[in-house]
Amino acid sequence: MQNQAADHGIDLDAKNRSASTTTPTGARAGTSTEVTAPANRPPAPTGRADRPGIRLLRFAGALWRPALLLAAVFAVWWLVAELGLMPNYLLPTPGQVWETMIEDWAFLMRNTYVTLYETVIGFILAGLLGLGTAVLIAYSPTMEKAIYPIVLFAQVIPKIAIAPLLVVWFGVGLTPKIVLAVLIAFFPVVISGVAGLRSTDPELIDLSATMGAGRWKTFRKIQFPNALPHLMAGLKVAVTLAVVGAVVGEFVGADEGLGYVLLLANGNLDAPLLFADLFLMSLIGIVLFVIVEVAEALLIPWHASRRTGVPLTTS
Repeated sequence: MQNQAADHGIDLDAKNRSASTTTPTGARAGTSTEVTAPANRPPAPTGRADRPGIRLLRFAGALWRPALLLAAVFAVWWLVAELGLMPNYLLPTPGQVWETMIEDWAFLMRNTYVTLYETVIGFILAGLLGLGTAVLIAYSPTMEKAIYPIVLFAQVIPKIAIAPLLVVWFGVGLTPKIVLAVLIAFFPVVISGVAGLRSTDPELIDLSATMGAGRWKTFRKIQFPNALPHLMAGLKVAVTLAVVGAVVGEFVGADEGLGYVLLLANGNLDAPLLFADLFLMSLIGIVLFVIVEVAEALLIPWHASRRTGVPLTTS
């Protein structure tokens, strides 16, 4: 019996040795998952797309097309003006516009600052009031029925028609221009804010409620971040409309600002000053738009529109 047991033990040792020789080392160390990992697993992201150099190259690649288009427009402009196809008092050459900007630089910068101030203040007030109104409309059916028709009614009224009334009420200072900028920029913020707040998945709201989150925490953690893409789109529209509102207010009654300079140049048939003034108006709108675009990229880098987008794009 002992010999049989010994023979049996030898057989067990032989089986153990054979098992140990066929078992991978990684399996004994507890790393068999790494050894048997599939060879076609996608590589981990290296983050090269987020490097500043890559983003700068992508930005430069997106700029050459509009730069080329602008160069073509300037070339046609210069050609038409130089050949005399249009009278010089209607279409000055780019060189004349540049000389006017250099000669009247201090005058233009002083009035540009006034219009910029009116635009920025009007845009900030329109953003705050628009977001507050959007929250009231999105959260309260009663407020929606009370406020929404009034907002729509105020939007369809031509702002140039109420500009003289604002001048009568508030005088010829900065106040009527800021109020007009707020009225024009207010509507896009409200519409985009309401659309964003209502785009949240109701299941997420129910899940938040079941986990004990209150309305304020649900708004701060779920609904407001989800509404940011819509809201930022509305703000980008509003910031350009705020420039229009400020200039329209200066048309009616003002003694400074780019709108006042535009009327002055038009009355004197000063085409170079007129074109220089239009260029500065456009520059204000473009710069403010880019600032909002950068703010959007910082606030919602996780959104699908920001993964492959570059500055100056809205998608």
